[in-house]
Amino acid sequence: MAAANAGAGLSSEGPAGRNPSRSVAGENLSVVYALELGGFGGRSVWKPRDQIVRIAQIPPLFEACPPSLYGGTERVVAYLCDELVALGHSVTLFTCKCSQTRATLAAVRDQPLRLDPAALKSDVAAHLSMLDEVRSRAGEFDILHFHTDLLHFPLFEPLAHRTLTTIHGRLDLKDLEGAYRRWNHFGLASISYSQREPLRAGHWIANVPHGIPRTLCRLSPDAGQGYLAYLGRMAPEKRPHLAIELALRSGLPLKLAAKVDVADVAYFRKRVQPLLGGPGIEYIGEINDSQKSRFLGGARALLFPIDWPEPFGLVMIEAMACGTPVIAWNRGSVPEVIEDGVTGLIVETEAEALAAIDQVGKLDRRSVRARFEQRFGADIMALTYSDVYTRMLSNTRLTPVRPLETIAS
Repeated sequence: MAAANAGAGLSSEGPAGRNPSRSVAGENLSVVYALELGGFGGRSVWKPRDQIVRIAQIPPLFEACPPSLYGGTERVVAYLCDELVALGHSVTLFTCKCSQTRATLAAVRDQPLRLDPAALKSDVAAHLSMLDEVRSRAGEFDILHFHTDLLHFPLFEPLAHRTLTTIHGRLDLKDLEGAYRRWNHFGLASISYSQREPLRAGHWIANVPHGIPRTLCRLSPDAGQGYLAYLGRMAPEKRPHLAIELALRSGLPLKLAAKVDVADVAYFRKRVQPLLGGPGIEYIGEINDSQKSRFLGGARALLFPIDWPEPFGLVMIEAMACGTPVIAWNRGSVPEVIEDGVTGLIVETEAEALAAIDQVGKLDRRSVRARFEQRFGADIMALTYSDVYTRMLSNTRLTPVRPLETIAS
């Protein structure tokens, strides 16, 4: 299992036939496009405190929750856990013991896989051990919320009716369609509508955009004329080499904060490293959450030159939280996250990107932050998931709490 190899899919059409790629301006996607519980019926009443839900959160083990440096899925799960606890829910987080959380921590590994110095380790064994621990304790929870792709499906078939699986990765991979058809009784949540396109047959019951804490990144209303920023992975689908080329052509400095995965070393050495000596190009490596406000807030714009079906793109809302507009290629979730001309500029070509670099300074940074507040706070994400949980429980006949073996029989 790999964090990037997750998924299932359905339609890009939101409620009332809206297509998020064409009609997102002015919308709060966390509310408008959040719930599609057609099989569970009823309209959201947004009363999360009416029912205290016992929730198990099960993220991957590649990073701590939250990650100390780079990391998307585990970071979002950490934010979700803290906000669900703030809503009054009982939350247990199955993860590495070095994680920091307001939830009850169920430590299933000593450290995250990516930072484990052991030369030989098994990702699959680590995750199967975690899933077995969750399985043995399944009777303690009302909802089992998985973020582990589809690895848990065979083990939790008897409890599929009270599981929710959020898909965090891309879905245009061979073999996924057959697997999701086989286990179509597991309810799925997407993080953008575009994410679903390659696999329309999934049992989608919700779309919940990511959110981050409102206090995580500070607004920098007067910054942003000095340099361009790139934050993420040094990977071919993210195209940091293009960010460098655009910066060199524009005459503006560029700061890159990114990690290099083992799988991307060859790309980094061939396409990126030769460009790092260019004038104004500064590679600073990975950064942590406490460094993001200064890094992103001081930038004229965040460059997001992706060339893949980005499922969400957490860095875009981190930049927005700083008031920093985003210049992004029109791929994947970008039109669902960025409001063209408001929180950034969406482009199709390098020529358009260069023009956008000149124009982006005209965008109001306080308005960028305001749209983040309205759409992408972690509290909004948690309220949406809370509503999904309570609606699942109120419309599903749950077996009384008993050991899993009894339920299976």
